[in-house]
Amino acid sequence: MLTSTYTLVALSVEQARARLEVQALLERWRPGAWWGEPPAMRQYAQACESLRRVLEECHWRKLDKYVLPALRRCGAVADTLLAELDSLSRCAAEARSAAEAAASEGDPGCLAAIERCCQLLLERLEREEKELMPLARNRISGEAWFAIANQMLAHDAYQHEQRGGAAGPPRGLARPQIRHCAEKNHSLPIAN
Repeated sequence: MLTSTYTLVALSVEQARARLEVQALLERWRPGAWWGEPPAMRQYAQACESLRRVLEECHWRKLDKYVLPALRRCGAVADTLLAELDSLSRCAAEARSAAEAAASEGDPGCLAAIERCCQLLLERLEREEKELMPLARNRISGEAWFAIANQMLAHDAYQHEQRGGAAGPPRGLARPQIRHCAEKNHSLPIAN
């Protein structure tokens, strides 16, 4: 039970981060957000690069890497929902391509395509939260959640190592520092 709880919390945090990134991109590049002159071609290119990064981050989430394959192995129960989520992802990728094509011509339609892509991503994230995760909680076995948690922990450890992280406890789990305080003429170690 603890492993599924850990996994669900980690996925929820990742989901919230993805939602914030998509919403920030949408707010920054919404067509109505630009007053006066439309953005320059350089700004369109910057918007498309930001969109590319957000799409890649959404595609490489732990949910996509670990939970979706586990649900696919559960049989036909999730097939319709997974097909609909895949369709949203394909449509978002098409909107990104349209944004890039418009950006290369300096066409303000680039911003409308970015907005469409962001709306599709937000719709997918919403459906994942409201439909996919409850289905996953009910259909994925405890053994599978344990395997998913192990894969996620191994992935996090690998990323930490690749970033040049020092050997030691992960961030947030550092050893407490000991300080001394004088209380009634005695020095007592106190953890921070």
